[in-house]
Amino acid sequence: MPTVSIITAAYAPKAGFLRETAASVAAQELPAGWRLEWVVQEDGVGPSLGPVLGGHDFVRYEAHDAQLGISLTRNLALSRASGQLVQVLDHDDVLLPGALALLLGRFLGNDIHWAVGAADDLLRDGTRRSWDSALPFGLVEAGAVNRWAEEHGGNWPVHCAGLLMRTDSLRALGGWAGTPVDDDLVTFAALSELGAGWNERTVTWLYRQHADQTTRSGALAGLRDVGRRMALQRAKAVRNAELRFAPTARPGFEEDGSVVRLGRNTKLPADLG
Repeated sequence: MPTVSIITAAYAPKAGFLRETAASVAAQELPAGWRLEWVVQEDGVGPSLGPVLGGHDFVRYEAHDAQLGISLTRNLALSRASGQLVQVLDHDDVLLPGALALLLGRFLGNDIHWAVGAADDLLRDGTRRSWDSALPFGLVEAGAVNRWAEEHGGNWPVHCAGLLMRTDSLRALGGWAGTPVDDDLVTFAALSELGAGWNERTVTWLYRQHADQTTRSGALAGLRDVGRRMALQRAKAVRNAELRFAPTARPGFEEDGSVVRLGRNTKLPADLG
């Protein structure tokens, strides 16, 4: 059965809206024959979010009891994902009803590696603020997003916190970039340079604005431009190497060739006892 894996990196001190996020996941309805799993990886020492996620059989929760940051936390979640498609969902954002089914359908009829729906800001008073898309809606050819960003000072017209991606495509890039900021943007620069995507007109998710957002953290103030610079560098490197994803061999997701199995770790030191 094909699966959509929602991946969420959670951090308890900033996860005050996680119950609302969970409710939005629970409300998703997929096309017949599809399965949903929500892979939640909790970052930080002293994990405490497990009970918040109880009661849902689609949740696959794990904590690593260390402070590793969002990029490594997302990649640990990715290592546990079984789906052919991966949906990004931050622990404070909201998926609207029908979001996954709509975006999933774009993959069934198009040779694409990513899709993203329009997003409204969810403001602190509960109201929403909409934004016009800088890109045309529909199919987006490989490289088009990065060319736009290069022409606009290293600012991207796609909100990476709402991406639905082919899991194999994401893994082929090594997962999320190992950066302290904009790990999703640096990854998306390579992904969108290597393969086409879909810019969906319909609003499929809400981007919550609140005081505890990681992007508002003063600790990262000196790194604001690092991620954008790395994203531009990565896009140009992929383009200069003349790389492209091969045409998708499994547009219907009938089979899954990504399952791996581990044997005994032969690099462990011998038992001295």
